[in-house]
Amino acid sequence: MVTFSPFFSGNAVKGQNIMETLCGLDLLASAVMILDADRRVMYVNPAAEDLLEYSSKVLLYQRPGQIFLNGDVLDRICRQVIAHDPAEKRQELVLDRLGRSALHVYCIVKAIDFPDASVLVELRENVQQLRQDREKRLVEQNQANLELVRNLAHEIKNPLGGIKGAAQLLEMELPDRNMKDLREYTQVIIRESERLQKLVDRMLVPGRRPHIINDLNIHEVCERVRSIVLAEYPHGLTIKRDYDLSLPEISGDKEQLIQAVLNIAQNAVHALGDKVRDGSAELVFKTRVSRQITLAKVRYRLALNLHIIDNGPGIAPEMIEKIFFPLVSGTEGGSGLGLTLSQTIVRQHGGLIECESRPGHTEFLIRLPIARA
Repeated sequence: MVTFSPFFSGNAVKGQNIMETLCGLDLLASAVMILDADRRVMYVNPAAEDLLEYSSKVLLYQRPGQIFLNGDVLDRICRQVIAHDPAEKRQELVLDRLGRSALHVYCIVKAIDFPDASVLVELRENVQQLRQDREKRLVEQNQANLELVRNLAHEIKNPLGGIKGAAQLLEMELPDRNMKDLREYTQVIIRESERLQKLVDRMLVPGRRPHIINDLNIHEVCERVRSIVLAEYPHGLTIKRDYDLSLPEISGDKEQLIQAVLNIAQNAVHALGDKVRDGSAELVFKTRVSRQITLAKVRYRLALNLHIIDNGPGIAPEMIEKIFFPLVSGTEGGSGLGLTLSQTIVRQHGGLIECESRPGHTEFLIRLPIARA
């Protein structure tokens, strides 16, 4: 929060150049605007320019109602503070902007004693609200994906069994003289039907398979995945471990969580193809604890964070919002089901998977509840 002394302590600033007095605010990480008695902006610091995505030239002499589509709320607060009713007000706001995403901010509005100025507005981005909104989108997306996958799997499964059965019957009815030549075609139909059957079964696994809930140590899950991946890639890949050994046990289905983590790790290693070949591929398993976390609208006193980090090329920006969609794959030959199934398994454990990516650093974060508040 902004400290107002010595900048706003009555006569302390009188006779000084306004810009010299305000230069200290330029160094603050919080977005600060100073408004005059007519609620027009007379000063913004660089942090406010970054947050609002407008230059000071655009913002100066504007009222909140001109800066934000719903700025009348902030404007009304400023009027109340200028009238000292009250002299300071704090409130969470969602500020809509034309052509830009809405800002979720914690707003502090305070009356000040400053030449030609009446009120100071401090805006701090509400990271918790942004995270909750993102979580809500991911949960809704995962639920829609799950319904889509189940419906699609059932629609495919019924005719698929008929196709395979018909091919087997046809093979049995073929004359001996044509058996060798034509059996090749019926075998193609049977083999492809079986391949699609396995794909359908993978779609339905999370909903079909019963949970075997036990207390488990997340590091045992990580070590199991690590051994599987290293067995497949014994050369060119380094897997680092950064564990918080003080983490308590969690309740869950160990085999399903292994599958969820393995899907993410294998995707990461596939993306590291070039680096595996030159020996510079790196995968990191990191565990930490979070406190006072909300997952799926439930508040938890403690939550487990499992970070799976790779040094690959990163995920394309246009793909980052789609990676949990079913049948969407960023790798050649991928089924596009691995991340969808991982998200479904983690959601069934009350958790969530998030992803951030840039060239040289892709990080999947698995959050799982530990202790309910």
